[in-house]
Amino acid sequence: MVSKDATAARPLRADAARNRQKILDAATAAFDAQGTDASLEDIARTAGVGVGTLYRHFPTRLDLIASVYRSSLDAFVARADELLTRLPAGEALDTWVLGFVGYVIRKRGMASALKAGLGPQAAEVMNEGRTRLEGAATRLVAAAQAEGSIRTDLEPADLMRAVSGVCLAGVESMDRERTERVLRLVLDGLRWSAPAPA
Repeated sequence: MVSKDATAARPLRADAARNRQKILDAATAAFDAQGTDASLEDIARTAGVGVGTLYRHFPTRLDLIASVYRSSLDAFVARADELLTRLPAGEALDTWVLGFVGYVIRKRGMASALKAGLGPQAAEVMNEGRTRLEGAATRLVAAAQAEGSIRTDLEPADLMRAVSGVCLAGVESMDRERTERVLRLVLDGLRWSAPAPA
């Protein structure tokens, strides 16, 4: 079970907050490269902290996995809003959807570890993630529809179902290039019968 102390929002001293972020960054890289069985001692060393510091922030491996999972989710959800501030809405949607491949690859091993370690509690974590991703998709879809760059009958839940299905199949086949090509075909389909931009 994930420790409440590890995930509770509580103020940290500036140096403690920096150490926590360094650990999360190192763990994210390690989990990407080696999976969730990566050495915690190596993660602490890469972060430039002692293993005791790692355990103070993340008492168990599962706490660390859950925090990396949430951190990756936070970053990917925030990416939708960041893209909307600097790109036309249709282009922001395309960029975010194509980035979904990397996000799914990153979270797949962590999701399996959380399901195994948390049991029924894992459903709550996964549902929270789905809700937040759909919220980001809703903002992107609404902006692209208002811009006139995608069809008006698309619902964000439909987009998430299509994109998640393509990405999960691609992860199973380990063919990222083909997965991105299929996602581009999905995105092209969203433009069929789109209203002409004003």
